[in-house]
Amino acid sequence: MSKRYPPEVREKAVRLALERLDEYGTPYAAAQALAPLVDVHFETLRIWIKKALAEEARPGGQAGPGLSSAEREELAKLRREVRDLKQANEILKLASAFFARELCATRRRSDREVVRDRLPRVVAAA
Repeated sequence: MSKRYPPEVREKAVRLALERLDEYGTPYAAAQALAPLVDVHFETLRIWIKKALAEEARPGGQAGPGLSSAEREELAKLRREVRDLKQANEILKLASAFFARELCATRRRSDREVVRDRLPRVVAAA
């Protein structure tokens, strides 16, 4: 039968297990030994420990320890969005530089044509 534990119990149990993980070696052994002390089923505690260890080892784990999982997800989403926007901005800069060069080249060509039209034409005498 599933039993819901309050978040305070979970935090306390995980903190205790992580502090003493070196003594027991594995999350399984720590859960076996500490679960009766915090009145939690050992398998539940083992899963909590594994999740806590996975969150610490995550590449984006440099986020503050006070962030909830929802806040971490939102932070990751916002970082992806910023990366995508920077990439789009870089593409637009390159495209604008390309079209600016094309525009200048077109203007130079049209300026030369205007100058040629203004020059008097020399007709060779036959």
